[in-house]
Amino acid sequence: QVQLVESGGGLVQPGGSLRLSCAASGTIFSRNVMGWYRKAPGKERELVARITSDGSTIYADSVKGRFTISRDNAKNTVYLQMNSLKPEDTAVYYCRVTWGHDYWGQGTQVTVSS
Repeated sequence: QVQLVESGGGLVQPGGSLRLSCAASGTIFSRNVMGWYRKAPGKERELVARITSDGSTIYADSVKGRFTISRDNAKNTVYLQMNSLKPEDTAVYYCRVTWGHDYWGQGTQVTVSS
């Protein structure tokens, strides 16, 4: 069984930064894709960024140049560095790992407000 534990969310002022972490435990295939998604109130869940086990990345247009996804394969951990945060980044952020099987974290709240 695979478990994903997210951390690092919170309240930050516009222009501020946060770093999210997601640690995966259990039996995980080494070649996988780890990603961050978010869901804001009244909106559909959307992809924020994802990264393959060999380091290839994809970002949503809305976060390009502000967010950076990275991973530590030895620790089965994925990170999301979020800079220049905007109020529209407010959402619950979810971690996902997939290799045919699909696992999600419980979500962590990010609120950007003055």
